Amino acid sequence: MDVLVLIGRILFVPLFLNSAIGHLTQTKAMAGYAGSQGVPFPWLAVFGSGLLQLVGGLMVLLGIWPDVGALLLVIFLVPTALLMHKFWNEDDQQAKQNSLIQFLKDLALAGAALMLFAFFAHAGDDLGLTVTGPLFDID
Repeated sequence: MDVLVLIGRILFVPLFLNSAIGHLTQTKAMAGYAGSQGVPFPWLAVFGSGLLQLVGGLMVLLGIWPDVGALLLVIFLVPTALLMHKFWNEDDQQAKQNSLIQFLKDLALAGAALMLFAFFAHAGDDLGLTVTGPLFDID
């Protein structure tokens, strides 16, 4: 079980770590796009979301309070879905479809991260193959 959870953690985080690198190295360009989507304080939002992905992803991957890491990813994903993938505002059908796919992807990942939070918090110190146990304890 421990090895399967570790493999799952390894497979779950590359998307976030790769995205974090983009957010943190191309902040200005990404902030321009975020601003065009109506995101307030776009530079800060892009940089902050990059940090959320980097810290949350590393926490899940390394098993350092992995429950908190999963929550950080939820905090990134839900606002991103709502602010960046507003398919309901698109007139072009292809753009609408692409935005809908990205919106649903972010919601699905948020749901998975929320389940990881619950799993990590419930498993407690029995999780194994982590640097620390979870911060929260859910029975």
